[in-house]
Amino acid sequence: MSSSDVTYLFDPLCGWCYGATPMLEKLSASGVHVELLPTGLFSGTGARPMDEGFAAHAWANDQRIERLTGQPFTQAYRRNVLDVRGTLLDSHAATLAISAASLEDPNDRLAALKAIQRARYVDGRDIVTVEGVAAVLADSGMTHVATMLKAPTEGLMTAHRELVGRGRALFQRLHANGVPALAVIRNDAPRLIGSNALFGSFDNLVAHIAAA
Repeated sequence: MSSSDVTYLFDPLCGWCYGATPMLEKLSASGVHVELLPTGLFSGTGARPMDEGFAAHAWANDQRIERLTGQPFTQAYRRNVLDVRGTLLDSHAATLAISAASLEDPNDRLAALKAIQRARYVDGRDIVTVEGVAAVLADSGMTHVATMLKAPTEGLMTAHRELVGRGRALFQRLHANGVPALAVIRNDAPRLIGSNALFGSFDNLVAHIAAA
């Protein structure tokens, strides 16, 4: 398997994507290069109000994810994110930050994603506004990304649209029904790996990738 064969489709506000992050890290640490492509699933027309019904649904799912993966969803997240009305589930700012992080090095997308996920699900911080995400990235040592995010250039916006466009195009080409989604691409032919493989054993995931 070549270093450019595996592509991971995600949204930074997807709880299941947060649950898959440890497996993604193991895959990267094993020597497999995974390209991260955001799909913009919860941005634009995909954004929605954080109302009581959605918050209850999200928390129930989050508890399943925690039991399955060990990834923590804290009371600070529940209190400061899910239980706050008048806010949106909107991943635009977080996705733009991930695009900004990758301008110099695409490998920095994972570091930015991890910082954003931890800020939301562990620390209960705001990651749906530009100001909130910029503060998270600055606290994580990515001050240059925070600066770009607060005053995005046309070059960043163009790169962002292209990155999300690639993610959406692959998502549609794979006929994926949600994120996270993992694809192996050989000879320009992408093959979707069942998302369940991201939540089992690492050896099982590697076997799925090798067999795709």
